[in-house]
Parts: sequence; structure tokens; C-alpha cells
Amino acid sequence: MDIKRVAIDAVNEVIVMTVTPMDYKGQVQKRINEKMPLATVKGFRKGAVPKDLVEKQYGKGIKIEEINKVIELALSRYLQSERLNMLGSPLPKINGNFSWDDAELVFEYEIGLAPEFELNLEAENDIVKYVVKADTKLIEEQVQRIQKQFGKAIPHTVVAENCDVTGTFINEEKGINAKATLSLTIFKDRKTAELFLGKKVDDVVTVNTQGLFEDDHQLMDVMKIGHDDVHELAVEVAFTIEAINGTELAELNQELFDKLFGEGKIASLDELKAKIKMDAENQFAQQSDQKLLADVTNFLIDNTKFELPSEFLKKWLQTVGDKKLSPAEAEAEYARSEKGLRFQLIEGKALAQSNIQINFEDLKAFTTNAIRQQMAQYGQTNPTDQEVESIVARVLSNQDEVRRMSEQVASDKMLQLFKEKANAKTKEVSYQEFIAASYGE
Repeated sequence: MDIKRVAIDAVNEVIVMTVTPMDYKGQVQKRINEKMPLATVKGFRKGAVPKDLVEKQYGKGIKIEEINKVIELALSRYLQSERLNMLGSPLPKINGNFSWDDAELVFEYEIGLAPEFELNLEAENDIVKYVVKADTKLIEEQVQRIQKQFGKAIPHTVVAENCDVTGTFINEEKGINAKATLSLTIFKDRKTAELFLGKKVDDVVTVNTQGLFEDDHQLMDVMKIGHDDVHELAVEVAFTIEAINGTELAELNQELFDKLFGEGKIASLDELKAKIKMDAENQFAQQSDQKLLADVTNFLIDNTKFELPSEFLKKWLQTVGDKKLSPAEAEAEYARSEKGLRFQLIEGKALAQSNIQINFEDLKAFTTNAIRQQMAQYGQTNPTDQEVESIVARVLSNQDEVRRMSEQVASDKMLQLFKEKANAKTKEVSYQEFIAASYGE
């Protein structure tokens, strides 16, 4: 058998396989001989059918089966030996003049190749690495939330100052139906808060979303409105009051500190504030890291130019999956997935350039840390090593979990690489400033 590759361009090739009778004739004859004792042809006893009649009745089907086996095996071995960096899998080309009766049979397969490209992780950019600080206002608000959370709720019959009001915001036109508990201090305008004073359970207060809060983004949390809809949204929403509660604030004493953080860990208000600041800034750092990862990713995708075998991939998408796609559906699917594919190639190049590999020990260490963090969230702060190792072993025995964890490890390694190489400018901001920057405002 003759196999060769014909280049169409840098990312598209055709594998041409020429099959001769020598490649399959022996196996076809063996199959026919095996068939003879079982063959049934009208006018002949079973097992007594002449060989030429067996060949006439079964030969072509057996020939096609054996040739398909030959080309499938040869193609697989060829791809392994060539070590091609392919995107998708080979697609057979349709030849309208093909005939199984030809002496030489030519089979062609289209393949798409991963492109060769240069990647500069240190390219000049305007990316910012945000250092988010917990300001005094945020810390004081968190102290008050703690006092309210662990304080004593006192039901009220009417809304008064310092009450929390629970109810549901409704606007059918915009699909708003969101339950919320509010302090009257949340509103930007004092006049809005005064609309609630003196109201009772089942009363309805109507407010306008425009300028309702100091930051329009609060509409996302309070009314479950998407980010794209919050700015300049000016609609009337009806708030039906369902409960009114005042709160006797919890005293900031050692009993409360021990309940929050464990015995003796915190011993004063100043230590509490320091703890709040540290925890908040650790959480902000994770959010900042994710923004940095996204920003560098988008920069590299936009500024690393290479061609993809797009037409091949669109055809390939029509053939994979349980549901076959139409050309239009494959076009839409390719448009959705192209950016992700480009980043996969960039990620692989970045890790290879920096000699970074993901091994089992990396995967195990990452999974162990993730399990310990998850257990801590559910109050298991001191699990034994044996308990953790048992869970880790169970997780890593699941191939889907291994794949998911591997992606997270790769993402973590990329983040560390970007921090080192991307030359991002550091900027210290408040959390509100970070939120504004995150949404491009």
C-alpha cells in the first residue's frame, strides 16, 4: 500500500492511500474459504456450492469489508508514525468516479493541522493587575452585618428607622420577581427610604429602579437583573412587604468572637476588623487573579495571529456527536467554539515554551487542597490525612473528575505564568472600583 500526504496549505492536507489487490486478496480468499461450508445457493446442498458461485454471491461484500479493515488499520498506524498534531479527525473525501472494481483503489482523507505560530507572553499591553483593598467603610459594614446576623430579631408591626424589610420586587414587563431583605439605608435617596416608613405587612411600595441605589450594580443582587440591563434602567417596581424586623445588635464581646472564629482566636474589636480585612482581601485577590487570567487570555487571543483549518473543522463538526449537524448548525457551533479552540492552542504553546508539565503529583496536590477547602466550608477544619486521601483517591478514580481537575491545574499554572511574564501594571483599588473595572466601566 502506498500512503502519502499532499499539502493544501499550512493547516490543511489530504492523506492519499492507494490500495492494490496484494493488500487484501489473501484475506478475502481466506474469508471465502471459511464461507464455503456455510454458503447456501438455490439448487445446491449446503456446503456443496462451487467456489465461483460463492465468490459471485459473497465476494464483493467480503472484499469491501476487508479493504475497509486494511485502510482503517493502515490509516491509524500512519497517523501514529507521523505524529501529526491534528485538529479533529480525518474525513473521507467523496469521489464520484470511485469503483470497487478498479485494480487500484484510491482513498483520500482530509485532515486539519494545528497551526505553527509564535507566542510572546511579554508583549507590551495595557493589562492591569488589581490589588483590591478593604476600606474602612466595607469593614464597618461587615462588623454591622455580623452584629445583625447574631443579634436578636424583633418583629415590628410598622416600618421604622433601623428596620429590615423583607418582601418581593415585581415588574412583570421586565420579568422581575425577586425576594429581598433590605435595610432602609441601602437606598441612595433619603426620600425613597421615607416611602417605607409607617408601612405595614402586605402594603405595597412602588419605586423606580433609576438611581435607586448608590451603585446600579446592586440591582443585580437585589432584583436579580442581568448586568447588561442595569444601566439606565428606569422602570417602576412594586415591593410587597412580607415581614418587618428590627434587630437588637449582638454585643461585640469575647463570646461572639469565640463563636465566630474559635476560642481565643480573636480578643478585641481591632482584631476582628483586622481579620475581616484579611479575609476580604484574600477573597478579593482570588477575584483579581481571575480577572487577570481573563484579561491576559483575551489579549493573547486578540494579538496572537494564526490560521485555523476552519472549513475543515466546520465539516468535521457535522459528523461528530450523537446528533448530526446541518452546515448552518456547524457554522454556528464553530463560531461559538473558535475562541476556546484558539486559547487551547495558545495555552498548550505557553506551557510547552515554559517547559511546564502537568503530572500526577500536581493533580493530586491540587485535588487535596481543593478537598480540604471544601471540607472547611462545611465545618470540618481538621480532617485526618487518611480521610482526605480517601476522598482524593475516589475523585481521581473518576475520569471526568480527572479531566476537570486537570483543566483547573492548567488554569492555575497559566495564571502563575501570566503573573510572571505578562508585565501587567499593578493598581491598588477599592472593591467598588474593582467591580467598575471588571465590567468595563
